[in-house]
Amino acid sequence: MPMALSRAHVLFFFFLTNVSLLLNFTNAEDPFAFYNFEVTYITASPLGVPQQVIAINGKFPGPTINVTTNNNVVVNVRNKLDEDLLLHWSGVQQRRSSWQDGVLGTNCPIPSKWNWTYQFQVKDQIGSFFYFPSLNLQRAAGGFGGFIINNRAIIPVPFDTPHGDIVIMIGDWYTRNHTALRKDLDAGKDLGMPDGVLINGKGPYRYNDTLVPDGIDFEQFDVQPGKTYRLRVHNVGVSTSLNFRIQSHNLLLAESEGSYTVQQNYTSLDIHVGQSYSFLITMDQNASSDYYIVASARFVNESRWQRVTGVGILHYTNSKGKAHGPLPPPPDDEFDKTFSMNQARSIRWNVSASGARPNPQGSFRYGSINVTDIYVLRNKPREKINGKSRATLSGISFVNPSTPIRLADKYKVKGVYKLDFPTKPITGPPQAKTSVINGTYRGFMEIILQNNDTKMHSYHLSGYAFFVVGMDYGEWTNNSRGTYNKWDGIARTTTQVYPGAWTAILVSLDNVGVWNLRTENLDSWYLGQETYIRVVNPEANNKTELPMPDNALFCGALKKLQKPQDINSGASIGGNTVKLLFPWLVFVFALIPIF
Repeated sequence: MPMALSRAHVLFFFFLTNVSLLLNFTNAEDPFAFYNFEVTYITASPLGVPQQVIAINGKFPGPTINVTTNNNVVVNVRNKLDEDLLLHWSGVQQRRSSWQDGVLGTNCPIPSKWNWTYQFQVKDQIGSFFYFPSLNLQRAAGGFGGFIINNRAIIPVPFDTPHGDIVIMIGDWYTRNHTALRKDLDAGKDLGMPDGVLINGKGPYRYNDTLVPDGIDFEQFDVQPGKTYRLRVHNVGVSTSLNFRIQSHNLLLAESEGSYTVQQNYTSLDIHVGQSYSFLITMDQNASSDYYIVASARFVNESRWQRVTGVGILHYTNSKGKAHGPLPPPPDDEFDKTFSMNQARSIRWNVSASGARPNPQGSFRYGSINVTDIYVLRNKPREKINGKSRATLSGISFVNPSTPIRLADKYKVKGVYKLDFPTKPITGPPQAKTSVINGTYRGFMEIILQNNDTKMHSYHLSGYAFFVVGMDYGEWTNNSRGTYNKWDGIARTTTQVYPGAWTAILVSLDNVGVWNLRTENLDSWYLGQETYIRVVNPEANNKTELPMPDNALFCGALKKLQKPQDINSGASIGGNTVKLLFPWLVFVFALIPIF
């Protein structure tokens, strides 16, 4: 006679059945990858001075997210900082789901002591990216980590499988914490010269007894002779362009922010703030000694900035001694940026390689598509608006609304923003306002980034990879289009714009949502050099934009809709959390004895 199920078992069985049905309405056929992030302050001394840094799960930098294209990624974030937090997944396109992008224009921040669970699909993407806290200069204190999206097994990679995969985070660093840096900017001050450059959260190897104090912890990468490794290098710093190089080794460029490149050897490469590159490095040198890995500041007075240099060690497993001699030199163009621009122009898209889908990534003939919208965006040195120093884009300094733009759209909250961002720089005095670009769904936008500042800038667009089709010195004109690369310009998410120069990009607006367009220089971003592109399908449906997540946070004019939460209660029980719990519930159910 079969054993009878208890009432509790029956109820539990029906609960699991309902959860299973819920999962059928999601991308349940694609695997899930689960991560728990506890974001806290820790004390560290990367440059020999104890300071407060932002760690994830006690680590600085945070752990690397390593997934495969089309995976569903679930990241439960517990904010143990003393201020609001948002994590931004830089370069991850968030197809149909700007709700998960982690910037103020689309998301309410996670309050201190609260949980929030991100869930998104890395749809049809491959490549090297990183995540970081996007609010209030927090990235200057850490909280960043790598984000790898691998090809599916059926999609070929245009190079042999490397022996190892190494993530390297480089960036300028201040020993003042991010709150002190904010106070300086609020007071109208410049941040000044950084105190150093970190490699994976560590200071420089003591290559020079005068410039580098004793006792600094440095990063060492252990490699096997004769093997080839993939190095994923990200500039996660505040505002300094860095030249990356490895003593006696060539850098074979293979990928940049989700696009395979034409493979070319470089002795060094300029990596600007927010940019990511993959290099293939073959350990083909003798092992008489270790080798220097260097990240040094660019376009500055090199003698004055000598101490702003990151130095790590490449250690062959059979090495016979320590690295020695002078550091490998940077390009010989300290103030002439022509070499750097020509180097940037040499980076081309590999149009014969496959991307995340079976069709070749280069099959998209961007050069033959008619442009529907043109925006000339100009940045200048800081200007005073209402007595305060602000950074502008086309004469407008963006003011973040208390109610995120995407949330205001959903609940039809009036007066939060205006769809009036100008197509050309405004004349007259600068303005501080919440002005947004009205993007045309399925349009093809040309954006000219004109840098009339004296500093290097890099610009990022969320939600898309754009085509970098041209850059040159001087003012952009209509005639400049004659110089565009209309065939194999690199598709990426962050591009540099040299001072006194312009960069032109093309972007296909096929991703519905509200997407951040900003400078990656944290000081200028904090002071308002950003806007958003709002892309709406007039025929609203779930095929072009996913529904608002059921654990969405509310703030500003919609704050009253927020249900009480407490950090000890975990994330709200919505679709995201149910999916997170489902495998564990099945496991627990299997352990329950039936009598």
